[in-house]
Amino acid sequence: MAGNLINPPGLSLHQRLWHIHWLFVLLLIATASVGFAMLYSAANGAMEPWALRQMIRFGAGMALMLAVAMTNLRLWLRYAYVFYAITLGLLSAVELGGTIGMGAQRWIDLGVINLQPSELMKIALVLALARYFHGGRIEEIARPFFLVPPLLMVLVPSALVMRQPDLGTALMLVIGSGAIFFLAGVRIWKFAVVLVLALISAPIGWQFLREYQKQRVLTFLNPENDPLGSGYHIIQSKIALGSGGLFGKGFMQGTQSHLSFLPEKQTDFIFTMLAEELGLVGGLGLLALYILILAYGFSISLNCRSQFGRLVGMGVTTTFFLYVFINIAMVMGVIPVVGVPLPLISYGGTAMMTLMFGFGLLLMVHIQRDESIGRHGVGDDL
Repeated sequence: MAGNLINPPGLSLHQRLWHIHWLFVLLLIATASVGFAMLYSAANGAMEPWALRQMIRFGAGMALMLAVAMTNLRLWLRYAYVFYAITLGLLSAVELGGTIGMGAQRWIDLGVINLQPSELMKIALVLALARYFHGGRIEEIARPFFLVPPLLMVLVPSALVMRQPDLGTALMLVIGSGAIFFLAGVRIWKFAVVLVLALISAPIGWQFLREYQKQRVLTFLNPENDPLGSGYHIIQSKIALGSGGLFGKGFMQGTQSHLSFLPEKQTDFIFTMLAEELGLVGGLGLLALYILILAYGFSISLNCRSQFGRLVGMGVTTTFFLYVFINIAMVMGVIPVVGVPLPLISYGGTAMMTLMFGFGLLLMVHIQRDESIGRHGVGDDL
């Protein structure tokens, strides 16, 4: 029984490796390679301190992704709530005694790495919500009281993340969860009610924002009001984006980044550096890679027979989309700066490993796309 829970039924290791979506894996490698090149450029032509470490992390992430892809879908169905509870416990541990960096308390120091539980929660929440809605019939999902437990699953970690404070991640948790609610069959009018309530409570929520978060919103509305202070980041980002032109200034030739006008060029604003050096063509090339990854992700999800597999795949793919959209919209000044990394490109450890873990789940869904799982995890779907 345990062996069947860990290993997909009817598939040997060789067969599972053969069924991996290797074109999808190549797309991930190609996208990450763009990130290595940009981090190499950010360090003025040196592998240290960012590019080499990012390569090592990506290699570890690839190993994690393939290991997860080899597991059984039923394993994650059975232990989804356990994984969620552990991650929620880690979030609570951050609140009690996490590591403080750049004015925020978001990490747990494990010695080898600094773990950011809020990143893990993006995947844990996908698994927990997919598990919950997998066990529900359409008529049950239509009942308002049926939605109370999953709403609490979303609101509790979102509140903890807001206290760190990390508005960007909290928004990703809420929006990504909303996508799973929609895909599970929750009616549109219920989303409209939530949206109206959110707009009504916005003035109250404003009072709970930190001062720098309020300043970011005000800066988004008028960045020129304080060009050397709170508006500096986004103004420099727009200058770099515009100065790249059609084909860019050339690899490692960006003036805004290499003369240190552009802040956080290795993390949140790395797309700006790419656009300055490689121009509109380079930016569109990266977007094309992202679109292909998203297209394959949605295709894999929709082709899965089980509701749990579909929701997990769609949840992971939606989370990836939110990373891309929020980061690029942020550096272009379309939304306020919220500190969300560009996936597979920005320098960072926990975000990279979380994404690769999520992609491993997506590959697992692809391998076991024809397996039917009933509402209680056994037999055919009801």
